[in-house]
Amino acid sequence: MLSKKRYLEALAIIEEMFPQAHGELVWETPFQLLIATILSAQATDKGVNKATPALFAAFPDAQAMSQAKVEEIEALIRTIGLYKTKAKNILRTSQMLVADFGGILPDLPKDKKLLQTLPGVGRKTANVVLAEAYGIPGIAVDTHVERVSKRLDIVAQKATVLEVEEKLMKLIPEDKWVQSHHHLIFFGRYHCTAKKPKCAGCPVLDYCKFGKKYLENE
Repeated sequence: MLSKKRYLEALAIIEEMFPQAHGELVWETPFQLLIATILSAQATDKGVNKATPALFAAFPDAQAMSQAKVEEIEALIRTIGLYKTKAKNILRTSQMLVADFGGILPDLPKDKKLLQTLPGVGRKTANVVLAEAYGIPGIAVDTHVERVSKRLDIVAQKATVLEVEEKLMKLIPEDKWVQSHHHLIFFGRYHCTAKKPKCAGCPVLDYCKFGKKYLENE
């Protein structure tokens, strides 16, 4: 497996490739970030950003969203995958926020596990909200981060998302967790893609076991 020293060297190269890496979901409040992140599961940020303007115009906060009919939410997000399940989760989450937390999020970041009790909120979503809205260090492992981590051979191919997160937290200094997460996402989204990765001429190829085998088999 790739050593910590070699991994950090590779990460530094990735950072140089995407110096402006950032969260691409569009939001104005922590609540809107929460909803957008729930919607982003198995969907692209681009697709989510097309749907949320109308959704947030109709239901800008937890109070408004909690009073919506699930069919109204479905109609506004039906272009997003799994929209029926996500509509139910968004409605139930909004209702819980109003009933149990006064319709706001500020108290939830004190307890990541509490945040994950909201319907549709897993560890990745919790990490995104805590990092982006509140500046609490964390590494959200989405499909891109997981793929890149396994291709760079820092974890076993069968490693769980939690195992990937824990390994990255050991390798990367805590003050770089949030930004490194964005760099890894951009690298996976725009370069080390699931299909047809740009291995030929990749600046990270010397560190990548997967890339070398991929090129050998082409």
